[in-house]
Amino acid sequence: MKKFIVFSASWFGTGFSPFASGTVGTLGAIPFYLILAGLSLPLYLLTLVAFFFFSCWAAGHAEEIFEEKDSGKIVIDEVIGFLITMTGVALSWQSVAAGFLLFRFFDITKIPPARFFDRNMKNGYGVVLDDVVAGIYACISLHLLLRFL
Repeated sequence: MKKFIVFSASWFGTGFSPFASGTVGTLGAIPFYLILAGLSLPLYLLTLVAFFFFSCWAAGHAEEIFEEKDSGKIVIDEVIGFLITMTGVALSWQSVAAGFLLFRFFDITKIPPARFFDRNMKNGYGVVLDDVVAGIYACISLHLLLRFL
C-alpha cells in the first residue's frame, strides 16, 4: 500500500523531479485530462469529485510516509487543480496550453483563499484545497479568455 500511495501522490513519480516538481506534475496531468476530455460534463464532474477525495487521501498518507508537511514530492494536488481548470473547456492544444499556464500562475501566486488552505490546514485536504482554489480561478479565467478571443 505504501508504494501505491507514493506512486499516486507523486503522480507516477513526477513529484520526484529535481526541479519545479509542481510544474512537472501539472505536465503529468495533461495525459489524464486527455483521457477524461471525452466524457460528458456530468461524468467529468463526478470523476473530479471522486478524484478530489482520492487526492486528499493520498496526499495525507504521503505526508506521513515522507514525514514532511506538503512535500514537494506530492503533486497529485496539481493534477486535480489542472483537471478543475479544464472543466467544460473544449479540447484543443491552445486550451490545454492556456489552462496549463493559468493554473501554474494561480497555483504559484496563491491568491486568497488559496493561501489560507496552504498555510492553515495541515493535512491532505490542506495540501489539495489550495490547488482546488487555484484551479477554480484558472477555470474562470480560461473560460473568459476563450470566450473573448
